[in-house]
Amino acid sequence: MANYFSFAFKNLRKRGIRSWLTLLGVFIGIVAVISLITLGSGLKAAVNAQFGVSSTQIITVQAGGLSYGPPGSAVVTPLTKQDAEAIGKLSTVEFSIPRDLEFLEIEYNNKVKFGTVVSIIEGYEKEIYEMLDLEAEKGRLLKSGDSGKIVVGSNYEPSSKNGFDKEITVGKRILVQGEKFTVVGILKKKGSFLLDNIILMYDDDLNDLVGYGDNVDIIGVKVKDKDLMDKTKKDIEKLLRNRRNVDKGEEDFEVSTPDAILGQVNSILSAIQIFVIIIASISIIVGVIGIVNTMATSVLERKKEIGIMKAIGARNSHIFFQFFVESGFMGLIGGILGIIVGLLIGYLGTLGINRLVGTTTSPEINILLIFFALFGSFLIGAIAGIVPAMRAARQNPVEALRG
Repeated sequence: MANYFSFAFKNLRKRGIRSWLTLLGVFIGIVAVISLITLGSGLKAAVNAQFGVSSTQIITVQAGGLSYGPPGSAVVTPLTKQDAEAIGKLSTVEFSIPRDLEFLEIEYNNKVKFGTVVSIIEGYEKEIYEMLDLEAEKGRLLKSGDSGKIVVGSNYEPSSKNGFDKEITVGKRILVQGEKFTVVGILKKKGSFLLDNIILMYDDDLNDLVGYGDNVDIIGVKVKDKDLMDKTKKDIEKLLRNRRNVDKGEEDFEVSTPDAILGQVNSILSAIQIFVIIIASISIIVGVIGIVNTMATSVLERKKEIGIMKAIGARNSHIFFQFFVESGFMGLIGGILGIIVGLLIGYLGTLGINRLVGTTTSPEINILLIFFALFGSFLIGAIAGIVPAMRAARQNPVEALRG
């Protein structure tokens, strides 16, 4: 077998530019498949990170179902703090916390932008920080009595990211909806576009700015045990149907579990990824046709060589395997080069996705994918060379020497 590969390498070198052009189809196909799968994995990780909830025991309740824009916007019948209290009394619920998200005007250094401000309910600080997995990188988180004070996401600190052309540090004052607030803490970077760009303030302060009263945008529900997720979801739906006087199937609210949300998102991303890979695989088919053409031409060009080999005792199997391995070797080289370039594109692309959406996910290198890509590229080349190899093996030595 080592001799077969040695002969194959020498013959590929002898054909020069034609060999590299033949490899191009397989190379492009493998590059496309490897890079797209790697980028798809990076995109999934980045999207999943945007949810910003580390615990799998959190259920989100939102009025009006899933909608575009801020949660709860354009809702005819909003959720209320009383709904949150009722949910919190369910036997499977550890705690239930209402939260309001408002898109407000933020001013600092004489520059204005709009940002998301999230309410913190006094007395439930620990639960909210646990629910969102929040920690302070600098300063501290809000605590009871912090009226007129705020905590900002990590992207508010550097001048290059906050849009104010000036660094925001602990102790600085910024205007929210025209009112002055003192920054007491900066959150640790989460790699989530939402959490890294939020402002936390107490519910009373936010209510004074906006005036939403008892209405809430989202109710976060912590389940006592993750095995009770489905039961709790059904209990909440039944409770809210009764409170809002709606029939089953006509709910004007949405109860979502993290697994369900991520499952839907990942299903969509996987479907897109598979479709694009199928399209990209067309180039592999082109590569197979190129290998068949090159090997068929090689058989005609090397008739005399085949005749000499048979004249000195080479069997049909020897001739077959020489051409078979040679075509597989062409596919393998195309696969190796394609894997290297594909991984490089996937790696750089994942870093680009991280920079675009503000996540910190690591590029994933799938060893199993690399193995199957190598094996597949050799197999594709070898299969493409079967017919030319059989033709070479059937050559009559006398006629081959005459040719």
